[in-house]
Amino acid sequence: MKNKGSGLLTDPGTSPIVLASQSPRRAYLLQLIGFEFLIQPAQVDETKFSEPDPAKHVLQLSYLKASNVGDVRTDGLIIGADTIVVLDGEILGKPADANEAVNMLKRLSGKTHRVYTGFTLLRADNNHSVSDFEVTRVHFRDLNDDEISSYVDTGNPMDKAGAYGIQDQSAVFVDRIDGCFYNVVGFPLAKFYKVFMKFE
Repeated sequence: MKNKGSGLLTDPGTSPIVLASQSPRRAYLLQLIGFEFLIQPAQVDETKFSEPDPAKHVLQLSYLKASNVGDVRTDGLIIGADTIVVLDGEILGKPADANEAVNMLKRLSGKTHRVYTGFTLLRADNNHSVSDFEVTRVHFRDLNDDEISSYVDTGNPMDKAGAYGIQDQSAVFVDRIDGCFYNVVGFPLAKFYKVFMKFE
């Protein structure tokens, strides 16, 4: 991979980079470090995936997403990713409705949880792949019911693991983190960059 323009890296040679995700946050983060890529969301039903170990969960799902897109392409460097929130050993996915979002945020209030993001790089032409993950500890200050209700009313929690996005209004819920900030947003840029640069 070579540097290109003002970005850190974007030249995949003759093979396009394909993001197997419809997450606008992941697309934004990849653009932030200079990537040029196509978007082709994976067709994977995450609700039927039940691996309880957080690290295995995100690693396996990120691979499933990358391979799902790789199966329908003849070329391309596919990027799959998955993010979960883990509280007291329980995986919190995306809330099914507003009530579940409220309950998740009440559980996170005043506590420390962990955010796991797994990612996979996969070449569609030969299925060569590599996967890795990152973990960040996040602490919420004590939240009151009005704050939670007002945030849920925005609709922002509904497409996010753990019912919050640190990059939106819920930024004021978080009083400290230990680890990669971008991992909490949805993609661990520093770790991904290192893996990407070594991937062949």
